[in-house]
Amino acid sequence: MLTFVDEETLRKVAEVVGSEDAIKVIEILKDSNEITDDEIANKTEIRLNTVRKILYKLYDHSLVSLRRSRDENTGWFIFHWKLQPDQLEGFILNQKRRVLEKLQTRLNYEKSHDFYYCHTPGCKRVPFEEAMELVFRCPTCTKPLMHFDNSKIIEILNKKVEQLRKELGE
Repeated sequence: MLTFVDEETLRKVAEVVGSEDAIKVIEILKDSNEITDDEIANKTEIRLNTVRKILYKLYDHSLVSLRRSRDENTGWFIFHWKLQPDQLEGFILNQKRRVLEKLQTRLNYEKSHDFYYCHTPGCKRVPFEEAMELVFRCPTCTKPLMHFDNSKIIEILNKKVEQLRKELGE
């Protein structure tokens, strides 16, 4: 039904929501104009409680809309769900902005520190200030700490930051 939202975009959104079940729920929503949570649970064979959790996560991000009606026989509310494809792009852009911010923070940290490392698998590299306090001995294995060249890390982070900036049009 929704031809202007590609499969990859829907899959990315489902991954952010967090599970294979979310992918199934979004697939059902994509092919329906409006559907109840009960119908989604029946079509996907996912527990109703799990379907509702996924729908509310999507609703929190304005990715689905909700219409409520009352069952005339039982008096219970029936929730009708609908995918809001026009909100998907904004959601993904916001996620990319958050990742860009974190990468930029990490890049700045890498650029502004000298690191030392004992070259033992499982041990962590430490910034210069901490290495000085440790008298250039690894806090884990007590081997001598040597200067660690983080230029490759900086290069990779720079590429990722630039890629995200291009995608965001910055």
